[in-house]
Amino acid sequence: MKALSVLRCIALTTLATALMPSAPSAQTFPTKPIKIVIGFPAGGPLDQHGRLWADKLGTALGQPVIIDYKPGAGGTIGAAEVAKSAADGHTLLLANTGTMVINPALYKKIQYDTIKDFVPVARTAMQPLAIVVNPSFAPKSIAELVDYAKKNPGKVNYGSAGSGGISHLVPEMFEKATSISLTHVPYKGSAPAFNDLIGGQVQMMAESVPQAATYAKSGKLRALAVTSRTRNPALPDTPTLIEAGVKDFEVVGFYGLLAPANTPAAVVDKISNALKAILEDPAMSKRMIDSGADPAYQGREAFGAFLKAEMPKWAKAVKDSGASVD
Repeated sequence: MKALSVLRCIALTTLATALMPSAPSAQTFPTKPIKIVIGFPAGGPLDQHGRLWADKLGTALGQPVIIDYKPGAGGTIGAAEVAKSAADGHTLLLANTGTMVINPALYKKIQYDTIKDFVPVARTAMQPLAIVVNPSFAPKSIAELVDYAKKNPGKVNYGSAGSGGISHLVPEMFEKATSISLTHVPYKGSAPAFNDLIGGQVQMMAESVPQAATYAKSGKLRALAVTSRTRNPALPDTPTLIEAGVKDFEVVGFYGLLAPANTPAAVVDKISNALKAILEDPAMSKRMIDSGADPAYQGREAFGAFLKAEMPKWAKAVKDSGASVD
């Protein structure tokens, strides 16, 4: 009887193991459409970036790639959903600097941990910002802006997409680097902030190059500088802040793809390697550059190290700004 019980236990264990869902392998993945979650509304810079390569990624992997928008709370709603999703590579997060390295320092109650709840798949691009002003605003260069602000402390208003976001923190860093005093006017998103900047209710903004370039080329705004170390092809005649005399000022955001923690490394690398081939194609590189994003692929390990290095830098910026949510 004892031997029979042992055999029965073995049989039941074997059956249970066989019925358990097996972890996906690089050979079998993907087995269904891949969903990429974006924590912002459709049509924004992150959406535009993802749509450049999403279809090609689907072709490379043999399954459709569907973009799913989960906007709200600075990208935290979408990120939290992906963190809780099945770790099989079929649900991914396309995120930016704010979602992954600013929000953890900004939100007192956040539903995900960037390092523990995600595995990096690939950094896809770096996203510099541009300092733009209303065309009627007197300063026509960074030097003139700094001089004007020093003579009129607190009288230069700058708009942002919201407290604690990158468009808020970059001007805060600029203030400290140049010893000037600006007045922050937060908005609920970049669109209303841009409207008021064009209308003259605020004088200045720091915003992603694609949007800044569009308005600058139409003459609705004037671009004074970009925040990257080198000039951006989308604004080739606009100097960097370093060129404009702000020593060592380089602040660049990023875009990247992440998967839920515990997603098998082989699956992550399959996605990452497919994306690498797509992003490094000369035609795709040109499309990205024309859109204002700098191609800057990093694989799983390098992107992970990059995230860990970025978090304390932005945490300090949040602390210095005094910004806080909930």
